[in-house]
Amino acid sequence: MLNCSLVGAPVESGASQIGCLMGPDAYRTAGLKQTIESLGYNVNDRGNILPRSIAPTRHANTSIHHLSETIGWAQALEEAAYEAIKSSDLPVFLGGDHSLSIGTIPGIARHAAETGREQFVLWLDAHPDIHTLETTTSGNLHGTPVAYFTGQNGFEGVYPELKHPVSPANICMMGIRSVDPAENTHLSECDIDVHDMRAIDEKGIAAPLGKFLDRVKKANGVLHVSLDVDFLEPDIAPAVGTTVPGGATFREAHLIMEILCDCGLVTSLDLVELNPFLDERGRTAKLMVDLCASLLGRKVLDRPTRSF
Repeated sequence: MLNCSLVGAPVESGASQIGCLMGPDAYRTAGLKQTIESLGYNVNDRGNILPRSIAPTRHANTSIHHLSETIGWAQALEEAAYEAIKSSDLPVFLGGDHSLSIGTIPGIARHAAETGREQFVLWLDAHPDIHTLETTTSGNLHGTPVAYFTGQNGFEGVYPELKHPVSPANICMMGIRSVDPAENTHLSECDIDVHDMRAIDEKGIAAPLGKFLDRVKKANGVLHVSLDVDFLEPDIAPAVGTTVPGGATFREAHLIMEILCDCGLVTSLDLVELNPFLDERGRTAKLMVDLCASLLGRKVLDRPTRSF
């Protein structure tokens, strides 16, 4: 029996709206543990972690807020992610805003480096989150994780020391549809494989995702999936503070998860940006749990009928 660890990360310091700290418990209330267990996994819920205590930290970019808190979360999450992936077949990190990936991905990348395997990342998001501390104008640090864990300049001496950066060539982004000018510049200067919603409209999901997964397989790599609620169309997933129209449909999102299940390459997962305060009778939390179930083996014919 495979082991799955649930790690709660009630972080909201990286976002502009409060409410993401309720995300981990909303997933639990929506039955995430029971759902995964029904698919044959042994599930260990490790509870919610706490951030490290960090001395007040300032930056020349005065728009940045909650910098010390975010650094404290990053330090705690890096260690928690490393320990979780060492001791389980699939750790699932329950957010919390997307700044949690400042910690989770370096933690799992450390383990990949120690086992001699390449780390790959599938980034499912409306935003590329590739701002540096210098380029962010909102000051929302959930917009910085990709720039940080790929080793871009500007984080030295502020964020935790990055020992195992993820190669930009090992990242695939899908669902992108909201990009700031500075982020566009960063993307044009690196090798990240970006599929915005127009590309998905024109070419579909299966072909570009399959091409990326073939690369992961040929490299004998390990794959982390980071799923942001705003990857989805807001009409089906309203519980996020950064809604962007034109997101993935119900079937597109499930197709991605089903393809990922079939490939057998996924070794860790982020579920981020769920803000239950903005939800409608828990429908977004339930959808995210259903997507996780598709990733872990639930088939279309196994899905029960239910109304929202």
